[in-house]
Amino acid sequence: MAKSSTTLDWCIVRLGEDHNWWVNEVSDPVRWDVDGLSIVDPRQVDYLVELVEPLRDYGFDQDTLDIAFIPFRIDKDLGDGRVRLKRVKESLFDSEDKLFALSDIVDDENGPYVDLLDYITRYRVKMLNDIFDFESKLTVDEVEDEIREDQNASFIESKALHTFDELTAILDYVPAGWETDDEDGETSSDEEDIGDTDLPDIDEEDEKSLKGDASLKWDDDEEEDEEKEGEDEKRG
Repeated sequence: MAKSSTTLDWCIVRLGEDHNWWVNEVSDPVRWDVDGLSIVDPRQVDYLVELVEPLRDYGFDQDTLDIAFIPFRIDKDLGDGRVRLKRVKESLFDSEDKLFALSDIVDDENGPYVDLLDYITRYRVKMLNDIFDFESKLTVDEVEDEIREDQNASFIESKALHTFDELTAILDYVPAGWETDDEDGETSSDEEDIGDTDLPDIDEEDEKSLKGDASLKWDDDEEEDEEKEGEDEKRG
């Protein structure tokens, strides 16, 4: 299936106070409204890929995820927490680059991203019914109603819904009072790390300009901490 947004070649994104990335400007302003338009960053992409993996056992086609997103890689830093992204033709599953992913919502009623939300909800419900012995089978309508209720609270507070939050609300969904085997505290910790997303590796010519911005570092702080711990052990 061809992408509906063939003229969307680049976009400019900013890191918000919520540690998520939001779109400021696009190359196709005619069909794209950037007001409240979010974009999934590389760490969030990796997390989503992990979350959809179990659904494949229940019939989910991973190509549905690829089709629903337009991939971008970093082009250059623009300063003040803003980055220019360039569109690429790569799969979110197979690319060696750290990719950002913009949901294809040009058609917000019948587009590929809308289809994705429907598919992952159906397969998540199918998986939960297989895992748990519910007194009565969980239904798609029940899940959608509960998730929509939570989202409406954000809308009332005039908070834009980020794509990553919209997807994880479905992919992490478990009915109240039930828990899956992987919900032992580690999941919530991982999600906190994802929220602190920085920038992945970029071209050498842009790397120098990004090093001066602390908000755009990738894993430098972690590496420094590990080196310091190693030096302390040697002294001990």
